[in-house]
Amino acid sequence: MAFENPPRERIKTILEQTKTIAVVGLSDKPDRTSYMVSEAMQQKGYRIVPVNPNVESVLGEKSYASLADIDEPVDIVNVFRRSEDTVSVAEDTLRMKHKPSVFWLQLGIYNEEAAALVQAAGIEAIMDRCIKVEDSILRPKQ
Repeated sequence: MAFENPPRERIKTILEQTKTIAVVGLSDKPDRTSYMVSEAMQQKGYRIVPVNPNVESVLGEKSYASLADIDEPVDIVNVFRRSEDTVSVAEDTLRMKHKPSVFWLQLGIYNEEAAALVQAAGIEAIMDRCIKVEDSILRPKQ
């Protein structure tokens, strides 16, 4: 069966219930998409937890080398990595101390194997969607 993203109403509910987003591949360079999207989400009130072994902090938040290093609960793991790299990110997600509710692959990123891994563990998957765009459409005044 081919993968399908949850319906828009479900995505809206996910975003309304989300407080903390771990962002895998968050760059500390302001001209990068990962930075711009995360900054916009932070300005909308979401807490951003950077996951990038090459930086100490991003957007005023401590950066973690891997998802497994995060001690606090996160609601969404948002991924800015190539599609072919997302299976290992899904595996890292499953090793987290606190399992997130959602595994979200950004616009242009799609990997059915990664989605199947997290879904088998009860984590919802969203692929090939920009979290900032979805939030702007579904929650315009938040």
